[in-house]
Amino acid sequence: MSENEHTTSPAPLRQRLASIIERYDLDKPLIAAVDGVAAGGGFEIALACDIIIATRRSRFGLPEPLVGVIALGGGMHRLARQIGTKQAMGLILTGDLVPAAEGYRLGFVTDLVDDNALDSAIDAWCTRILRCAPLAIRASKQSVMRGLDEPDLASAMRNQAAYPAFKACYESADRQEGALAFAEKRPPRWQGR
Repeated sequence: MSENEHTTSPAPLRQRLASIIERYDLDKPLIAAVDGVAAGGGFEIALACDIIIATRRSRFGLPEPLVGVIALGGGMHRLARQIGTKQAMGLILTGDLVPAAEGYRLGFVTDLVDDNALDSAIDAWCTRILRCAPLAIRASKQSVMRGLDEPDLASAMRNQAAYPAFKACYESADRQEGALAFAEKRPPRWQGR
């Protein structure tokens, strides 16, 4: 981004990033592909995705405290929820950048790949997701995300039948097609309805 573009842009950076970091109702899978440094807002965008695929040379962190500010794009909250408070606080309070291998060990990197294998890894993940029924993917993501807001596991399991995507999936023609395809030992033909 040029200096002129930055100063004359009608929307501050936070508003432009909000399409991902403040989108809590998106039921489609989001994959972050990281090849390099994902720090600050870049890490916050990656954390807002469902899957992070990173090359071994990549690094992650929230270095905002090193310049006297805090991460305002949800990174602190997402990181603590995704890897646990103690590990997250270690990263947040130091502003350290960690290698992708450490991110994989901590659990926020889903897949760690060689530096030249990022594109093929993304293709492989997309192919694997696309084998599944679209309504089932949507219902699964919505159930996980809404279930995290429930007070406990029993409530999440009890209430998931009321989640809109869960109901749509349960009542779908694709659900019937999946059972039929399984019984007939053939690949299903998803229609998204």
